[in-house]
Amino acid sequence: MNPNQALWEKGDFTRIAQSMRKSGESLVKSLGITKGLKVLDLGCGDGTTALPAAMLAGEVLGVDIANNLVAAGNKRVADAGLTNIKFQQGDASNLNEIKDDSFDLVVSIFGAMFAPKPFDVAKEMVRVTRPGGRVVMGNWIPNDPTLVAQILKISSAYSPPPPEGFVSPMTWGIESNVLERFSGAGIPASDVSFKRDTYTFEFPDTPSKFVDSFRAFYGPTMNAFEAAQKNGRADDLQRELKDLFNSQNKSANQNTTSIPATYLRVTVAVS
Repeated sequence: MNPNQALWEKGDFTRIAQSMRKSGESLVKSLGITKGLKVLDLGCGDGTTALPAAMLAGEVLGVDIANNLVAAGNKRVADAGLTNIKFQQGDASNLNEIKDDSFDLVVSIFGAMFAPKPFDVAKEMVRVTRPGGRVVMGNWIPNDPTLVAQILKISSAYSPPPPEGFVSPMTWGIESNVLERFSGAGIPASDVSFKRDTYTFEFPDTPSKFVDSFRAFYGPTMNAFEAAQKNGRADDLQRELKDLFNSQNKSANQNTTSIPATYLRVTVAVS
């Protein structure tokens, strides 16, 4: 199996995605989606941004590498009674089932950044976007002091080194890398814009319980704990993550969690 697919089919990312719904809806409201706009949500998970896009009357296709997340997304669609959205399995670096110039807007919020072959990912996103359309990405930023960058940084310290040729997904959070990748897809730097934005994780329990959810359901953290367990360091990893989550919790109620995380928002104008 594709290692990226195996990573995201591990655990149950829908349990983490539940903490991301409110910010997902807020982000989608800022995208100017109008009735009939054709939207591709790439690396869509179970629809944290795809369903809000459909509720704004866009014609939405969600594509994700993980079959379990595609199934969960289609169940959410059925439960919501939506007819203008569907989910299918696919690889962001090779969207071979999608024709050129198919979408007005391609969105990938913390999705395509995790696909291997980033230059291929950029080319595919541009290829399937019609002239005059947009690509919008949300990417975590390496070494950023906020939550997700720190989770991945801490987890990597307990994990075996990545295979040769591995390109970190966090490189999508570096503006020069983004410009180089879209340049390879024929997009001039003047048509790529950046802004720092905030995404807030909301969890209806303590930060320590939120750590437990990451340990049980989030593929990268699960892998880190498996490696740490072999080295007798699982308790150290648990302690580091609990300290991180507790220190970053902004909730006024000690029994709930609200943690903001900074990300790089990328907007590409396709001509």
